[in-house]
Amino acid sequence: MDNNVKSKSKVAFLFQLITRILSAVSIGIILLFFLGEGFNYKLIKPNEWILLLFFPLGVFIGMIIAWWKEGLGGSVSVGSLAMFYIIHFVTSGKFPHGWAWLIFTIPGFFFLLCWILAKKERVSQSAIDMKL
Repeated sequence: MDNNVKSKSKVAFLFQLITRILSAVSIGIILLFFLGEGFNYKLIKPNEWILLLFFPLGVFIGMIIAWWKEGLGGSVSVGSLAMFYIIHFVTSGKFPHGWAWLIFTIPGFFFLLCWILAKKERVSQSAIDMKL
């Protein structure tokens, strides 16, 4: 049974590493869009500033926090995406078009999954320790 726990740890570590790489790639690509297109803050409308606060800023902050606190950071990223969708719907009467919003936030969902897996692993390890 001890080998099973060790293999889970390796899988969890690999998934965590992939998630961190994906978060860096996601942040990098969005920043390239902003830098490549040129960010003219004078053209941004007030309701668009609110949207930008949640996506990409809130999503990015969540991903950065998740490098240290996966549950908190993943929640901030996913919550920011949810708020982005809600505010976009309230202000325009429709949801944002396309899948890009979700794709760039996938690392936030993965960080939450890493947190859940780590929590389950700690519970399993505690149960094994108690039997010994």
